[in-house]
Amino acid sequence: MLTVRDLDQSVAFYTDVIGLIVSRRSDDTVWLRGIEEASHHSLVLRATDGAAFCEQIGFRVLEDSDIDKAEAYLGGLGLSVERPTVAHQGPTLQFIDPLGHHIELTSSMDVVERKYQDFHEHRSGQPQRLDHFQVVTHDVQGATDFYADLGFRLAEYTAKDGTDELWGSWTEVKGNTHDFVFTNGRGPRMHHFAYCVPDVSTLMHAADVAGSLGHGEQIDRGPGRHGISNAVFLYLRDPDGHRIELFTSHYQVIDLETPPLRWDVSDPRRSQLWGMPASNRWFFEASEYPDQPVLEPLLSATPATLENYLAIH
Repeated sequence: MLTVRDLDQSVAFYTDVIGLIVSRRSDDTVWLRGIEEASHHSLVLRATDGAAFCEQIGFRVLEDSDIDKAEAYLGGLGLSVERPTVAHQGPTLQFIDPLGHHIELTSSMDVVERKYQDFHEHRSGQPQRLDHFQVVTHDVQGATDFYADLGFRLAEYTAKDGTDELWGSWTEVKGNTHDFVFTNGRGPRMHHFAYCVPDVSTLMHAADVAGSLGHGEQIDRGPGRHGISNAVFLYLRDPDGHRIELFTSHYQVIDLETPPLRWDVSDPRRSQLWGMPASNRWFFEASEYPDQPVLEPLLSATPATLENYLAIH
């Protein structure tokens, strides 16, 4: 869930520029989804009179009993857990992880009509489904270890050259390259959330639509191709600065015997096989959580930014 300062403006961005579908709207909240999604929502926008935050990052579990198990396990670790009633969701658990990220688990949602064959309703990037989250954390190793205990498997990672000092980890539970990504920096903050799109031409069309609707400056990075995950990407910022990624062409890591892929932190190909480097704001700006202090990272580095690249060249 994201809080936004102008609900109408944000809904226009996510429907017209991104291409999401509105499932329901109330006076202060809008629930949206991708064209393939039968679950009621994958993105919730709530109007606020104050600062815009990321309130929760949400994941699904398989059964109601998994919510009970999670409550017992997380409570046993001394974490604060709540069992709120959430519109259009079944049993729901909210907690703050040891790194400060605000997490929500639910076991079921209202079912709505998939729109994947309603081609006349497909717009802009035609986002198919929510795929992953990337967060900034002050302790990548600690975050990776905590979520490994919850069942997240390491698919790819970035380490300091010649060592196992962990600078970024790409973890998954559904058999592709990443569901939850942890990168080093001032955290906890939500860096971006990502939707799959059908193909590269659709991603490029989304960039054209953003430009034609006057949102070209809200393209934050790309298009380009990551070395990590192999994805072709386009990042945009919504009217409140929340970052969304549209991407395609990542691969599957279903086989359990496949070892994680390691990248040296100094290797620029991990960030982009092609395309311009990311800007300062991509590295240093992200969405905060409400009432959650931001900590300085345990590891410090100067990233290779677009501004540095242009200064050299």
